[in-house]
Amino acid sequence: MTYPSEADLLAQVPTQLFIGGEWVDGDGEPFAVNDPSTNTELVRIANASPEQGIAALDAAVAVQAEWAATAPRERGEILRRTFDLMMERRDELALIMTLEMGKPLAEAQGEVTYGSEFVRWFSEEAVRIHGRYGTQPEGTGRMIVTKHPVGPAFLITPWNFPLAMATRKIAPAIAAGCTSIVKPASLTPLTTLYFVKLLEEAGLPKGVVNVITTRNTGGVSSPIIADPRLRKLSFTGSTPVGIQLMNEANQHVLRTSMELGGNAPFVVFEDADLDAAVEGVIAAKFRNIGQACTAANRILVHQDVAEEFGRRVADRVNGFTIGRGTEEGVTIGPLVEDKAVDKVAELVDDAVANGATLVTGGKRVEGPGSFFEATVLSNVTDATKIFSEEIFGPVLPIITFADEDEAVRLANETEYGLVSYVFTQDFKRGQRMIDRLETGMMGLNVGVLSNAAAPFGGVKMSGIGREGGFEGIEEYLYTKYTLTPNPYA
Repeated sequence: MTYPSEADLLAQVPTQLFIGGEWVDGDGEPFAVNDPSTNTELVRIANASPEQGIAALDAAVAVQAEWAATAPRERGEILRRTFDLMMERRDELALIMTLEMGKPLAEAQGEVTYGSEFVRWFSEEAVRIHGRYGTQPEGTGRMIVTKHPVGPAFLITPWNFPLAMATRKIAPAIAAGCTSIVKPASLTPLTTLYFVKLLEEAGLPKGVVNVITTRNTGGVSSPIIADPRLRKLSFTGSTPVGIQLMNEANQHVLRTSMELGGNAPFVVFEDADLDAAVEGVIAAKFRNIGQACTAANRILVHQDVAEEFGRRVADRVNGFTIGRGTEEGVTIGPLVEDKAVDKVAELVDDAVANGATLVTGGKRVEGPGSFFEATVLSNVTDATKIFSEEIFGPVLPIITFADEDEAVRLANETEYGLVSYVFTQDFKRGQRMIDRLETGMMGLNVGVLSNAAAPFGGVKMSGIGREGGFEGIEEYLYTKYTLTPNPYA
């Protein structure tokens, strides 16, 4: 892999707003995007005003009808060309992500692969939007069922997976025939801006995708959501913010997709293959430095194997290397900002104060950057904050259980229901856990399960709707039923 110099690459990343196919300055004072490994400024980017948010909606509305009428094959070919450009520029995309978010380059390369697959998948789904035709049961007419783009969409993405979260919203919108306004997180907007530059190079018509970056998130977003011309809202982020956005979306009965918080249980039964379980939990917990809604949050281990499992995990964690993500061999990069470090430290301190044992790690790393040690806790109970709150950091808390019923109770003892992980060699038990765990996704003897061809999403307070898979494009389509007379009557 050949990475460009950081300065040369940053000079290629757009720093303006993208409205109606034009790169324009923001009305507000430009704001800094920082490198969390050094807490120094990378670049300053455009700060959109509420008026510019509406201008982006204007641009999307202006071309909605034309884009909806564009041939599905043409929409798909634009996405396919974008995928090819992403493969050509994968090193650039990976380095941008590492610079603005902190994840190690190897993980950033993995996200390029993952995020680009959404572009390729939906390039293929664009030509597979199906309806149906049939005779009414009474024989008095013919039913025609067709699918149509819902219309202009507002897509709000989080900071933790800046490429994948953008592609899995933007790509299905394009494939379905919807125009969009994209608002990336202010902490990590550069990857999205660079991706949209690739869409532009691939021939995406002006106004189909518009990007606004801003520090005034509520002030810019609320007028867009309140505008009756908007027909779709997709958000990935925290549950409290998602609830607020859903309340705003109710005003015009917007179609909504919400991928919200998680509190994933990782269940290890006494018959589990411990080598596989350790590999699985390392991947499920420490990928993205633990900053993922799918991260294993509560490690539920059968009491008969908890000690051995904890020892093996601690041995692996003690071999991690902390540092800037651009450095060779680094496995744990920085958290996204100092506030994230403060939150993780608070959860660890609370767990220890309530009887948990600190096996390894447990401290913030002094010096520049927002670093926290990879941490393992044992003897954690459900009385701690870390049991009920999303950690979003490199901390692995081990909770023991005695039998299957207790494991299920502990796993479901949360308002969240995004993903769960189960390790067992008992096939029947695995089947029962599919039925009993209250989550929208489950990994059975695997620690990473996200895939562009699979429906991603949760239940309970983890959200509504699905991204990816055949289901992902349906979020941007509405169904129309037409009745015609019996042609033989």
